[in-house]
Amino acid sequence: MNRLIVNKIIIALSVFSALFGIGVLFWILGTLTIKGIVSINWHIFTHDLVEKGIRNLIIGQFIMGILASFIAIPVGVAAGIYLREYNTNKFGEILRNLSDVMMSAPSIVVGIFVYGLLVDPIGHYNGFAGAIALAIMMLPIVISTTDSMLSLVPKELREAGIALGGSKHKIILQIVLRAAKVGITTGILLAFARIIGETAPLLFTSANNQYLTFDLTHQFPSLTVSIYNLANYPDEASINLAWAASFILTIVVLIINLLGRYITRNKG
Repeated sequence: MNRLIVNKIIIALSVFSALFGIGVLFWILGTLTIKGIVSINWHIFTHDLVEKGIRNLIIGQFIMGILASFIAIPVGVAAGIYLREYNTNKFGEILRNLSDVMMSAPSIVVGIFVYGLLVDPIGHYNGFAGAIALAIMMLPIVISTTDSMLSLVPKELREAGIALGGSKHKIILQIVLRAAKVGITTGILLAFARIIGETAPLLFTSANNQYLTFDLTHQFPSLTVSIYNLANYPDEASINLAWAASFILTIVVLIINLLGRYITRNKG
């Protein structure tokens, strides 16, 4: 009888916790949607920050995110392949654990690390440092996803490739990776969705630029850093622009996450 009572209490607490969490989430999203939509107009998409627009911020954020992806994806996939296919001893487990630790590292720590590495020696903020910081944050996610997805590929596929006379690298590239490509692609999209909304690393690396520029050797426009700055300005126009930018960024992240789920569900 006591166990039934305890079970009902635990279920009730679980339901309450779930409803409370969902309620807070909808409260945040509702407030963001209401304040963001009313602040959006065509002007903000066609002008730079200096003219109360976010054109340069969106372009700059995606340039750094894409550059970070070009760095992190090949290295992360290669590292994941190495951990799963070539190194299955204790050393591989140590590397895997280190990757997991990197995944949970605070983003501000990554920003300070890259600041000391690529900003302080140069003497000024730059877009390359921002991209490197985002790549470092993206890297462990890609490694972990690749490692996990390759572990789900049946060993019979590898054995079949060996029986047909295939070399190790050809079996990996032509059989194993093809079997795991959907999961790896989803992980990459989720990793990109995470870094595209990061602020802390960019505060210490790329900073911000009020104008549209493609020069990554100097301060570079960033949507997330600008949201942080605009929200602290005293004038209402800047605060409204911060709401609009926040809503747009949320929609972008949501679309990327939904795309990842769509790919997973339609892998056939």
